[in-house]
Amino acid sequence: MPLYVRDETVNQLVEKVVKKTGAKNKTEAVRFALLALIGPEEEEKKSLLEDVQDLQAKADIIGVPDPGFNIKKFTDRMWEND
Repeated sequence: MPLYVRDETVNQLVEKVVKKTGAKNKTEAVRFALLALIGPEEEEKKSLLEDVQDLQAKADIIGVPDPGFNIKKFTDRMWEND
């Protein structure tokens, strides 16, 4: 069922959400704003498999840890304790 809004103030608010979120269109902006208001507990739940796949994709982006990385040396430098 379509949603028609004929209020200029609401239209301006939706335009702000479009700009702020980078939404492709007003529908996406309204969806984003409503989900932000309702909260993630109300939106469609992902399956455990989908959550794991998302985490695996993020881990792939990060890559394999460097086995030669010296955390003590790194933190000493960070805190200037050479």
